[in-house]
Amino acid sequence: MAGERKALLTGITGQDGGHLAELLHEEGYEVFGLIRGQNNPRRETISRELPYVRLIEGDLTDPTSIVRAVEASQPDELYNLAAISHVGYSFKNPTLTASVTGLGVLNVLEAVRVAGLADTTKVYQASTSEMFGGLDYNRPGAGYNEDSLFHPRSPYGVAKLYGHWIAKNYRESYGMFVSCGILFNHEGERRGLEFVTRKITDAVARISLGLQETIELGDLWPKRDWGYAGDFVRGMWLMLQHDVPDDFVLATGETHSIEEFLTLAFAEIGIDDWRPYVVQNPEFMRPAEVDILLGDPTKAERELGWTREVDFPGLVSRMVAHDLSMQSSAVRV
Repeated sequence: MAGERKALLTGITGQDGGHLAELLHEEGYEVFGLIRGQNNPRRETISRELPYVRLIEGDLTDPTSIVRAVEASQPDELYNLAAISHVGYSFKNPTLTASVTGLGVLNVLEAVRVAGLADTTKVYQASTSEMFGGLDYNRPGAGYNEDSLFHPRSPYGVAKLYGHWIAKNYRESYGMFVSCGILFNHEGERRGLEFVTRKITDAVARISLGLQETIELGDLWPKRDWGYAGDFVRGMWLMLQHDVPDDFVLATGETHSIEEFLTLAFAEIGIDDWRPYVVQNPEFMRPAEVDILLGDPTKAERELGWTREVDFPGLVSRMVAHDLSMQSSAVRV
């Protein structure tokens, strides 16, 4: 199609990559996805679920492969979503986290510049609320916004902060259109089973079907600003449709504890008291935990016209329903 826009997505195998690929396809883009390794176990799933995505092999730790991917796709928009994104895992593998989540951003930006596309390719960098780390000396009692201070409390948060600042540096040094989305927790049916929300909803479905008896979790008191991933990827896209590159917080503006998530999830299967089904395991407790993360999305709502459709109860209900369907299908097979 003449004039069809092209988009290259790193992290195509992740939650956000799937949602964003769908959105871009609906918007008429030709979508390319960077995938690591010839035998990537997710390749078949991506090809089945997102058949319109053209996969290109590459690795964020291999600068040459990123240059090749950029040259092959010639993207109008590049969304850098790839990362070692699990906070707990980053404590166990801090060096790999730094290489992928931090230096990988530099490799993506350099690839665009080296390919001669610095003036034409718009870049989205996936920053994170974990850069704030639960401490804010500017706005006590208020949600974090684009001007709040950073104090990351995990190797993941530190690596993301490097990526955030190098993205801003390329914007300022080379005049590149680079926007950073500082996203608070966003979940959904595509979330990996290693993340606490999906771990809960998958376990609830299995408990409902008699496939398991309990679920092991770490601390239950931390509070997060949880939204729906499908709503958040539209915010990413809107950032690159904006007239100028900038940084934007995407959040819901409200927090809920893991206990609240458990209450709603178990209520979906008719269980009022979740406590007999939950075992706390110190193995899942982090060396440094973030007490509360609350975001202020005012700027994105005002300047981008970004809105959210799925509230917290709706998010939990959607995830439990999906996992009940998945587990029920597996049982029938």
